[in-house]
Amino acid sequence: MTREEMIAQLGPLGPLAGIWEGGKGGDVAPSDDRGIERNAYRERLVLEPIGLVENHEQKLHGLRYATTAWRLGEADPFHEEVGYWLWDAAAGQIMRCFMVPRGVVVMAGGTVEPGARHFRLAAEVGSATFGICSNPFLDREFRTERYELAVTLNTDDSLTYEEHTWLKIKGQEKLLDHSDTNTLRRVG
Repeated sequence: MTREEMIAQLGPLGPLAGIWEGGKGGDVAPSDDRGIERNAYRERLVLEPIGLVENHEQKLHGLRYATTAWRLGEADPFHEEVGYWLWDAAAGQIMRCFMVPRGVVVMAGGTVEPGARHFRLAAEVGSATFGICSNPFLDREFRTERYELAVTLNTDDSLTYEEHTWLKIKGQEKLLDHSDTNTLRRVG
């Protein structure tokens, strides 16, 4: 199957295939003293079609992806993740499965129309389907309770996302809304 044929099978994920960059990201995250810090960042996102994945009668089409983010003015990345975006046409579902090298794995999902240009995905700690798993330290000190992502494919060949990761920080009553937002433009 050609790359173009694989992209045609990706439903609402088809327009994501490619290389994207954005330099106006905003991050609200836990600081070293467990308070809040705000960071401006740039990022690069690479999404490559992987073709058909079969789970018996379930047929998935997907994108392998990697994203890297750097605080503005810094050479070393502060965030990386790798994973897959998957489209289940029969169920009308998008799934995003990824790992962050801090020791967190997320399987988020949502129901989406085949030609959608906007979609939302979510995951909850403890869910057996769209869930979150963390290493023992993070589970104890910075437990990820909920993850939500909204993506909009804009008409100018850019995409905008807003991501919220609600963290339960040890010793704090209120959940911290660790948020990231950026607009990326296709560069390849």
